[in-house]
Amino acid sequence: MTSMIGESSNSPLAAVSVSHRSASPHSEISRSESSHTVQQAQQIVYDYLLNIVKNWMPGDVLTEFKHLFIHHSQAANTEVLICLHKIIFLNAKQEFCYTLKRACYILINNWDVRRNHELIQQLIELFSDSILDRPSISPTLKRLHQWLREFAASADFQELKLYVERYDQQKQNWTHHFASYLLASQFANLNNSIEQRQAACKLSRQLREQFKFDLARYTALSQSSISVQRLKNPTGLGDRVLHLIKRIVLRRGSFSYSNIARIFIGQIQGLSYQEFKQSLLEYLTFSLDHPQFVQTLQEHLAEKLVPLYGDRDNQPITSALLMRTANRMIDYLLTENGEEPSALFILLLSRGNALLLVIVLLKIVLVCRYVRVHLETRIAEIIRYYKQYPEEECRQVIDFLEILHITLTIYTENVQYTLVNMNQAQRYTGRYSVPQPNLETYRIFSQMCSTQARLNLVQSSVSQVTMTPAQPAEVGTAGSGEVRAAGSSSHPAVSSSADQEITPV
Repeated sequence: MTSMIGESSNSPLAAVSVSHRSASPHSEISRSESSHTVQQAQQIVYDYLLNIVKNWMPGDVLTEFKHLFIHHSQAANTEVLICLHKIIFLNAKQEFCYTLKRACYILINNWDVRRNHELIQQLIELFSDSILDRPSISPTLKRLHQWLREFAASADFQELKLYVERYDQQKQNWTHHFASYLLASQFANLNNSIEQRQAACKLSRQLREQFKFDLARYTALSQSSISVQRLKNPTGLGDRVLHLIKRIVLRRGSFSYSNIARIFIGQIQGLSYQEFKQSLLEYLTFSLDHPQFVQTLQEHLAEKLVPLYGDRDNQPITSALLMRTANRMIDYLLTENGEEPSALFILLLSRGNALLLVIVLLKIVLVCRYVRVHLETRIAEIIRYYKQYPEEECRQVIDFLEILHITLTIYTENVQYTLVNMNQAQRYTGRYSVPQPNLETYRIFSQMCSTQARLNLVQSSVSQVTMTPAQPAEVGTAGSGEVRAAGSSSHPAVSSSADQEITPV
């Protein structure tokens, strides 16, 4: 086997003889096509690229990639060139595109670790090489060039471009602001190569961490007396973002969404699946101070939820059944076929219910954290659908995505947001009074906290709440955190005058 896999020179291409580099893969295909299956040929390509990306200079690796996949000649390793030629010769387009895509992610993964971001940009630019538009008398080259042009116009190539667009502000459109969701869907897709899933997971995590930091920094400095003219708002909501964060953060303490979710989880233990579905519908609409929205949601979700997994109605609820049901709720709320938004999604947004829809999705995530990936996958499908439309025509959808991004960051990341009322003279009075808090008198404070510290804080708040699974709670004094059981009901419900005073939605 003629190979340079063991080569460790800094300039491996220069060491290849002219006769070796000019070898035609077509002239040697007959010697190789019986010795390797397509799968074996693919593996040889992967192993070769993994080796050279670790041992060669990055510029030489990029040149070798170009010789193998773009020019399809003069590669340093004849056997690898022949393996690719075989895939093309056999007209195995799907296998070739998969090989090409995985080869790109092998290089991207390694170069990203070494911060060779310029090389990643140059890799993407190879697919604009003028040679792809030149006429050729070779049927194999014609086929290769056609496949490469189609790949450059595919969704797979758009996914590749996510790794370079973050460094080029001019080439970004509104969808790039939500790239973490697009990347999460790549990671969740088991049909993608391990290299692509690893790269997607890493970059998605980096973008989420960056947004978390930028949001906390912006909320802190934007309220400061120090001039912050150059402070960049990490959201697309403009000055509205602070008011939104205050509305979200106001709902804290014993009856925050996190604590209500924990109460609900405790109450559904031992219920049948049919009873659980009834309780789930009440939980999702609980404390939403918008009767029309609640009615619409209950009607549409009940239509889907009642018959869902009907053969399990008499069985006890399990964690697996909970997750499957939560996934279906996300589908009904966002997109059921993965190609276009659901009718319920369009209806709710058309009525200006973006924040309420986000709260419902948050409630689902809080009762089953394992559905987070499914939620992000569905969000990615929503983004891809609306990407075809101009930004000004997607304003409602973009606002929804912004609110969701902020809400998930506040409730699921390790930054603790706190509101402090700077007007100490303001007091809430009256057991059933519903005053309108002046959010302008509040300031937002944030601090990093460990996952365990956040968990302890939530558990401490939950320990103040006493409820029975079959009884709703009666209101207590404002801000007391006390709940007294009263009446009877087959569904869990909670209520508090404190909630009424500070309810954000």
